[in-house]
Amino acid sequence: MPELPEVEALKDFLSEHLVGHEMVRVLPVAISVLKTYDPPVTAFEGRAVTAVHRYGKFLDVEADGLHFVTHLARAGWLQWKDRLPDGVPRPGKGPLALRVALETGEGFDLTEAGTQKRLSVHVVHDPQDVPGVARLGPDPLAADFDEQRLAKLLEGERRQIKGALRDQSLIAGVGNAYSDEILHAAKMSPFKLASSLSPAETGRLYEALHSTLTEAVERSRGLAAGRLKSEKRSGLRVHGRTGEPCPVCGDTIREVSFSDSSLQYCPTCQTGGKPLADRRLSRLLK
Repeated sequence: MPELPEVEALKDFLSEHLVGHEMVRVLPVAISVLKTYDPPVTAFEGRAVTAVHRYGKFLDVEADGLHFVTHLARAGWLQWKDRLPDGVPRPGKGPLALRVALETGEGFDLTEAGTQKRLSVHVVHDPQDVPGVARLGPDPLAADFDEQRLAKLLEGERRQIKGALRDQSLIAGVGNAYSDEILHAAKMSPFKLASSLSPAETGRLYEALHSTLTEAVERSRGLAAGRLKSEKRSGLRVHGRTGEPCPVCGDTIREVSFSDSSLQYCPTCQTGGKPLADRRLSRLLK
């Protein structure tokens, strides 16, 4: 799933390639992608793109006061085309969900792999009209997001810190992969209660949160849209690297699997050398 760093890079890429250009065709191929119907998606046709924004994991293409807000979900992606194929794409079983064409012949496709269709497009006059945007917590890379604000957010959070970091209504933009990376950098168990953090641990978590996301954004900056996925994978130290040596201490990276996701961690760096039980309600093995 694209998270804050990749969506930020897509925002920069699209700002460079879309702003000032006219959207001449907006073609939904999979009707399930459209979550709003008034204004219609065709209302963008003939409008010039004026700005591109990011809200958490949401990408917003603004054209003369109308907003094309998309969330790529778990298996969605944006594919830029220097030259779009001729003709109108036909609905089918392929991954193509929606196509946007510019007056230059360039444009982009929104695609989604797999059978769970969660890719979404909202056409609105105000991004806050999108429920997922309206419920977002603060952006962790915002200038006013400091250690004190993080501490305030975690007060009374009687849940595991892994889940708290992934909660978009608490902190916007962090998903499964970067929460693993942040907790590894903070040397913190994913199952530690968020409300139990000491001031020193909160400070360590804040530094890990800020540095992990900032470094990922910098690695992605300036890359073409098609290279962002591979850049994300190459920059991850623990997530998706079960069985590999930890790049910090050399211990074997372990995994806890759930019904629809998994997490990775280093026992030596994060849990005092103790492995976590690989079941849904995992606790440290005694």
